[in-house]
Amino acid sequence: MVPELSVVVYGRNAQGHLPDALAELTGTGLDGTGPVGAADPAPGAPAVEVVVAAVGPSAQDAAAHHPSVTVVPLPEGTPDSAARAAGAARASGRWLQFVHSKDGVTALAARAVAERAAALDDTVDVLLTDHVRSTWRHARMPSPDGRFLAKPGRRDVLLADCPDLLKVTPLLGTRVVRAGFWRAHAELFGTDDELFVAYAVALSAGRLATYDQVALEDRQVRAESLPPVTPEDRFALLETYERLLDLAAEREAGTGPSAVLYAAMVTASLRVVARDRLPEPAAREFFRRASRAAVAHRPADHRRPGGLEGVRRRLLEEDAYAKYRAFQAANQQRRKVRSAVGAGRAAVGRKVRDARYHQDLRRPVDPGLAVFSAYWDRGVACNPAAIAAKLAELAPHVHAVWVVAAENVPLLPPGTDHVVPGTRRHSRVLATAKYLVNNANFPNAVVKRPDAVHVQTHHGTPLKRMGLDQLDYPAAAKGLNFHDLLARVDRWDYSVSSNSHSTQMWQRAYQSRYVELDYGYPRNDVYYSATAADVRAVRERLGIAPGARALLYAPTHRDYEATWTPRLDLTALSERLGDDTVLLVRGHYFYGGTASPPAGLRRAGRVIDVSAYDPVEDLALAADALITDYSSIMFDYANLDRPIVVYADDWETYAKTRGVYFDLLAEPPGQVARTQEELTRILTSDAWRDETAAKARAAFRRRFCEFDDGRAAERVVRRVFLGESETSLPPIAPLDERTPAPTPEEAAQ
Repeated sequence: MVPELSVVVYGRNAQGHLPDALAELTGTGLDGTGPVGAADPAPGAPAVEVVVAAVGPSAQDAAAHHPSVTVVPLPEGTPDSAARAAGAARASGRWLQFVHSKDGVTALAARAVAERAAALDDTVDVLLTDHVRSTWRHARMPSPDGRFLAKPGRRDVLLADCPDLLKVTPLLGTRVVRAGFWRAHAELFGTDDELFVAYAVALSAGRLATYDQVALEDRQVRAESLPPVTPEDRFALLETYERLLDLAAEREAGTGPSAVLYAAMVTASLRVVARDRLPEPAAREFFRRASRAAVAHRPADHRRPGGLEGVRRRLLEEDAYAKYRAFQAANQQRRKVRSAVGAGRAAVGRKVRDARYHQDLRRPVDPGLAVFSAYWDRGVACNPAAIAAKLAELAPHVHAVWVVAAENVPLLPPGTDHVVPGTRRHSRVLATAKYLVNNANFPNAVVKRPDAVHVQTHHGTPLKRMGLDQLDYPAAAKGLNFHDLLARVDRWDYSVSSNSHSTQMWQRAYQSRYVELDYGYPRNDVYYSATAADVRAVRERLGIAPGARALLYAPTHRDYEATWTPRLDLTALSERLGDDTVLLVRGHYFYGGTASPPAGLRRAGRVIDVSAYDPVEDLALAADALITDYSSIMFDYANLDRPIVVYADDWETYAKTRGVYFDLLAEPPGQVARTQEELTRILTSDAWRDETAAKARAAFRRRFCEFDDGRAAERVVRRVFLGESETSLPPIAPLDERTPAPTPEEAAQ
C-alpha cells in the first residue's frame, strides 16, 4: 500500500532527542516494542511511512529499536539540506513532512495529517499545519497561528487570495508538501536556511490548504547551547529576507504576500538592533544595511503603523542610527522609572557579593593555580581526585588546592592543601585560579573570569533524568532553581563524558556552549591500572577472608524518600547466602551513611557497613559482584567485567517519580530481580554469573564503557592543563584490547 504521508526525520541526534521522537512517531516505547497509547489505525485509514535520514551512529540505533522505520544512514557532518534530500529520495509517500530530530510528531498527529492530505487533489502543493512550542522552561505552548490557519476553512486557496497564511510561523515542519512539488523545486529548497525554505515553499505553491490542528512540537534548544550568534549571521538573516522578497516578485505572488514579507523583514531587523548585543561597529553596519533593504523593498502603497513602532520604522528608513539608539535609551529609562514607581519603596537590590571576593577579582589570574572540589566540598574524591593526581605527575608546575567543608578536613589525606569555604584564602583562590574543577558545581556567587577555565567532570552516567529534564518531575526538581542552574552551567568550558549516551544527555540536560571531552571518566582509570596486590590489599583492609565471596550492595537515593529505607532484609539474605559470602553495604551519600546493618551480623563479619568508606573504587575492586538498583555505580563497575545483579523492586515508582532515560529492565547489565526471593535464588545459584548474565553485561559494557580505557585523566590533563591538541592525545583503546584489574579470585592465585 502506497503511504499517503512520509514523515522524514532528519539530522543528527541533537541532544539525544531522536529516540523520544521516534517513540512518539511510531507509537511505541523507547525500546521500539510496547505500545504507548497510540491506537491502531482504523481500517482503510491512509498509511503513514516513517523515514529517518540519521547522521552518525544514531542511524544504527534507530534501525535496531524501530524495525518498521526506513533508515538512511548518513556520515557525520552531513548538512540538514542533504539529510532532507536523502530522506525524500527514499520516501514513497504522496506527501512529505520534514521533521528535525530534535522536534516531535505523535503517531496520532501524523495519521490525522495523512487523512487531511488524502482529501486534497494534486492542484494543492502545501498543507499548512499548527504547532506547539517547548523550551527548557515550558512545554507545549500554543502558537499564535490558529487564527491564520482558520481563515480558509476546508478550502484550498491561492496565496495571493489569503496572504495572511505567510504569517504562519516559518517552520519547515509545519509545511506538509506534496512529494511531486518538492522534487520539482528541489534545487530551490536545497539549502540549510530553514527560514528561507519555509517561506519559499509557500511562495512557490500553486494552491495551499490548511489544517488548524497541532502536527508538530517545535522543541527549541536553549540559545546558550548553540554557537554564539555572529554579525555575519545577522547579515545573512537580512539577505534571506531580501532573497524572499525577490522570489515573491519573481513568482508574482502579489502585493499582499510581499507586504507580509516586508513587514516580517522590518520587524526582524528592529528586533536584532534592539535585542542582539552586536559590537557597536557591526550594529551600526547592520542598521545601515537594514535601512537600505527597508527602502529598496518598501511596497508602493506602504504605510507605517502609528505610535512608537511607527517612530522606530521611520528612523530605520532614514538610517538614523544615533537617533534610534537615543530613542531606545529613552524608552528603556521610561520603563525603569515606571517599574520603580510600581514597586513603591520596596528594596530594589540584592545583597552584594562578599567585598573581599570582589577585591580579589581585581587581582591577576594565577596560571599555576587549580582549585578542585568534589561532591559539594566533601573532600578528595571522584573524577577531580583522579585528575589532580595525574596533574601532579604530568604538570607539577600547577598547584592544586581543594575546597573542603570544615567537618571533612580531618578526613583529608596528609599534606592536602585545602581551603574551607568562607575563609579569606577561599575567596582568594576562587577569584584568582586559572583552573576550577568540580564534579558538581561551584556556588552561584563564583564569577567566571574570561581567562579562567572551568571543568565539569560530573559524577555518574545518567540513568535518571538530570538538569532541565527534571522539570517534569516535581519530586526530583524540589528546591531546584533552574535559572540558577543554567547560570552555573554557562560557566563551564569543558564537560567530561564516559560514553556517547552521557554526552548526548548532558547536552540535553545542561544546554550551553561548553566543549565535550569524550575521554572517559578519570575515576575509572584505576579499574585498568590496579594490580592483584592492590585487590588483595583492599580486601584485607575491609576484613574479607581469603576465598570468601564479597558482594557490594550499593542502592541509590530515592527522591520520594527522606531517609534511607533498606529495601532488603539483610539478616535473611545473609543467612541464605551462608558463611562464605560477605555483604558490603553502602548507603547513598545523600543519607549521610545510614546503612546500619544489624549489629549481630556486623560482629559475625558477614555484613560490613562501608557507607563511610572512601574511595568507592576500592570497594568495587574488592567485590566479586555488584548488587544495585539504579545507582550509576553500575556503569563504572561494568569496566571490571564482573557480574552485576539489578535489584529493582520499585522500578515503576522510581521511573515515574524521577524519570529515566532508558528502560534499565530491558537493557540491564546482568540478571534482574524484582523480589528478595528472586535475588536470593540468583545469588545462591550460578545465575548471577551465567552465560545470560555475561551476554547482558557485554552489551552494557559496549554501550556505557565506550571511552573508559585507563587513560582518561591523562587526556584531560594534556588537553586542558597542557594545551595539547586533540590529535596528539592517547587514542581510546578498543574494548576488546583493554585488560581490567584482576578479579578477587584471580588475585588470590
